[in-house]
Amino acid sequence: MDGVTPFDDASGPDFGAGDPAGPPPLTMEERAGVLDDLAELEVFRTLLEPTGIKGIVVDCPDCEEEHHVDWALMQANLRQLLDEGQTGRHEPPFDPNPEDYVSWDYASGYADGVAALAERDEPSGQHGGGRHARDD
Repeated sequence: MDGVTPFDDASGPDFGAGDPAGPPPLTMEERAGVLDDLAELEVFRTLLEPTGIKGIVVDCPDCEEEHHVDWALMQANLRQLLDEGQTGRHEPPFDPNPEDYVSWDYASGYADGVAALAERDEPSGQHGGGRHARDD
């Protein structure tokens, strides 16, 4: 057989220049959601870290187990999602105490409760700014 086939040349169509470009970029709506999550996470950390809570517990769909993710790692994961469109795999902490972590829903409810209490105790009687970021 004469001529060059795609299998003869490493730069041919079957052997391209390397890995694909990666995941598609996040849509504007997805980016807004991640930015909301980052803002909420900061509120959760501010409220819960002083009480001894170390982070968030996340149900992993890949291994069907709970992962205990500390505040800084969760923030890094969300920032990586913004920058790269995906998060890398991270090793969960060794032998975490489940009592030191809460679910996102728990943290959200806790923050909502603190906001409602602050709103109720506001001396002016005006209610403002107590909305949860996910209410939009």
